[in-house]
Amino acid sequence: MNPTHVTLVEVGPRDGLQNEAQPVAAADKIELIHRLQAAGCREIEATSFVSPKWVPQMADNAAVMAGIRRRPGVRISVLVPNMKGLEAALAAPREQWPDEVVVFGAASEAFSQKNINCSIEESVERFRPVAAAAHAAGLKVRGAISCALGCPYQGEVPLDDVERVARLMRAIGVDHVGVADTIGVGTPRRVQAALERALKHYPLAEVSGHFHDTYGQALANIHASLALGVHVFDTSIAGLGGCPYAKGATGNVATEDVVFMLQGMGIDTGHELGALVDAGAFISQVLGRPPASRAGKALLTRRAQVPA
Repeated sequence: MNPTHVTLVEVGPRDGLQNEAQPVAAADKIELIHRLQAAGCREIEATSFVSPKWVPQMADNAAVMAGIRRRPGVRISVLVPNMKGLEAALAAPREQWPDEVVVFGAASEAFSQKNINCSIEESVERFRPVAAAAHAAGLKVRGAISCALGCPYQGEVPLDDVERVARLMRAIGVDHVGVADTIGVGTPRRVQAALERALKHYPLAEVSGHFHDTYGQALANIHASLALGVHVFDTSIAGLGGCPYAKGATGNVATEDVVFMLQGMGIDTGHELGALVDAGAFISQVLGRPPASRAGKALLTRRAQVPA
């Protein structure tokens, strides 16, 4: 039986914008986050505390966190790649701290070796002190299992490796784990199998899905996840994002498309679709291109056709 309520973690401001070649002003990022809050988003991944050398788009992380006016009940998360990143996130006044930090580990040995030059075990173990320090500061720790459904270097990723990362993350104190289809090759049954491996080590409420729409499977994969009772998903406004390691990989599934589908299924998300479409149109205009969201484009077209 499908859940009656689904929590969407809005990752557009961070995961969606991080690979954009053109600089996006901090003021526009803050405006986007405010629009997302107004549309009912209660979980927002705002930025990442990474070296500007590697991700120049996120160099304004402190300014973004300082500029956010949080509505009651909104939780803000940030990605941190190491202790230095966590320390930077906590260097601000307490009211500017995130509520949650995000760490990551690949389920693909080839991906781990090629991108961070270490094994899966070593990559996850590096986050042990980060998790401990985050907990000491009162923050929740969310972990992402990247390349859980496929890898741009090795191809298929064994389910045993997905489970291994979930087990390792649990062992270092990660509170919540997300199964991420980084290059968008997952299909419904395969997604269910990967989620089932994570569910061996985490309770249902602490497992989520993160699906890219490269092959048009993201909505189907969310639907299949719901059948397992999984009710937390990462989504990205206007379908922002991609994967720098997978040529041609499209962005995360669009928030507007997921909300449209879930509303049609009678599942509550707390989002107001019209305001979401406005937020997607705003950031798309900043980037100088139309939204990737199909529901967003359809609703914007319908609005344009209605006489004033």
